[in-house]
Amino acid sequence: MREGKTLIREGQAILGFEFGSTRIKATLIALDGPPLASGSYGWENKLVDGIWSYDMDEVWNGAAACFADLAADVRKRYDVPLERLAALGISGMMHGYLPLDSNGELLVPFRTWRNNITGDASRRLSELFDFPVPQRWSAAHLFQAILNEESHVPRVTSIDTLASYVHHRLTGRRAIGVDEASGMFPVDPETGNYYTSMIETFDREVMTRDTDRRPAGSIRELLPEIVPAGETAGILTEDGVKLLDPTGTLQSGIPLCAPEGDAGTGMIATNSIRPKTGNVSAGTSVFAMIVLEKALSRNHPEIDIVVTPGGKAVAMVHSNNCTSDTDAWVSLIGEAAGALGANITADRLYGTLLPLALRGEPDAGGLLSYGYVSGEHVTGFSEGRPLFVRSQESRFNLANFMRSHLYGALCALRTGLNILTEEENVQVEEIRGHGGFFKTPEVGQRIMAAATNTPVSVLKTAGEGGPWGMALLAAYMVRSDRSRDLPTFLEGVFGSDQGEAVQPDPTDVEGFNEYFRRYTAALPVERAAVETLR
Repeated sequence: MREGKTLIREGQAILGFEFGSTRIKATLIALDGPPLASGSYGWENKLVDGIWSYDMDEVWNGAAACFADLAADVRKRYDVPLERLAALGISGMMHGYLPLDSNGELLVPFRTWRNNITGDASRRLSELFDFPVPQRWSAAHLFQAILNEESHVPRVTSIDTLASYVHHRLTGRRAIGVDEASGMFPVDPETGNYYTSMIETFDREVMTRDTDRRPAGSIRELLPEIVPAGETAGILTEDGVKLLDPTGTLQSGIPLCAPEGDAGTGMIATNSIRPKTGNVSAGTSVFAMIVLEKALSRNHPEIDIVVTPGGKAVAMVHSNNCTSDTDAWVSLIGEAAGALGANITADRLYGTLLPLALRGEPDAGGLLSYGYVSGEHVTGFSEGRPLFVRSQESRFNLANFMRSHLYGALCALRTGLNILTEEENVQVEEIRGHGGFFKTPEVGQRIMAAATNTPVSVLKTAGEGGPWGMALLAAYMVRSDRSRDLPTFLEGVFGSDQGEAVQPDPTDVEGFNEYFRRYTAALPVERAAVETLR
């Protein structure tokens, strides 16, 4: 406590901020990684006119509330104000579309990663580039707006992700980390920059279209500048301080590293940036990141090719839906308990209900769950309808019900992973998990091990999550030993903490395989729900 107080008072602590799907989180750390304090603010995306979005006013209200919560935690723990920092880093939900005009004004509401409205653009760009361009990527959103001849397009002078947008407002510099950039437009791991040939192809395709509703210049001029890990990407301005800390207690002049997405911070937080390592982040969405030894043999629309914050090629399998529908059912069960006179906390609900899944039958007793709160591109859905299905012969009990929902949350992920392991023969020795799916001891690890047939470990630090990973990237920027590369720096942070791996249980693996076969065969049921439930 004394060391922490001294670090904070002398301005040697480092702050990581993450704008996540359901919470804005801040983690304050020492230079070598230990967390010192934290803050958070809850928020939710909204479906407005068919678009999943967040209000920009809430971005800043939430940022200020999160920082105030952090400052209060610092004051409570150490009895000192949070006035100075050694470094700061901003992270956010990867992907999406924030088009700005020459005055920095947002031209359309933020279009998040959750939208599946760019199918035509995704297919066309993937064909032109011979490179997968998922619907979530900023380039796909921009090209779809051009295809739709949307009126805002000629006024676009820059496009951002949420992380790069916040960074820009705090520093005045348009910068982005290489992993986050690779979710906007394809990045060449050899150069650490956008593929020049694909920039030229995009521009040529746009210019030959018979429309005047297109950007004035090259897409390269619209994209943020890529700043490598370890380099300074901006300085917190006085205007930036007003957005982050309206009380004015925090001082300006703090160096910022390049902003990154939650995929990049997940790789950092699990020390999974070397080839043959992998991690899976499971919460509102679920995605697996496998660092590749070599390029895949061909383009797979289900697989994103991005890069680590250190610039290595990564195969990413991203599923839009994971725990949201399970959360809704747990909330409903809690509401039922309340109606019967029992006041049960959320922690107790999850701590009681989720372990029941491990008592369920290996295949969940014939039950079936599609947690498609939104569309699911891996299985071909632009929209979703949460759906629970059973036959008369299914064994409908609470244990099977809970297992069914946890299994269903991972089936789209499994669809993409099968391509990597079966078609591309990608080898993964162990997967490191993080996110809310793993919060209940043993349950998430065992279910994920069954779904992937791979050992799954959870590091002791995994619960610190994205803001901690972002803080580590900021710490790497101000490291004293400039000769250490990012993997070596992380090894010094993690030391011997490799986590205890849960091995896949053969009975669970076969049970999940049976469930997955049933899930895949019944996708037409989900399709019918989308088509008929309005």
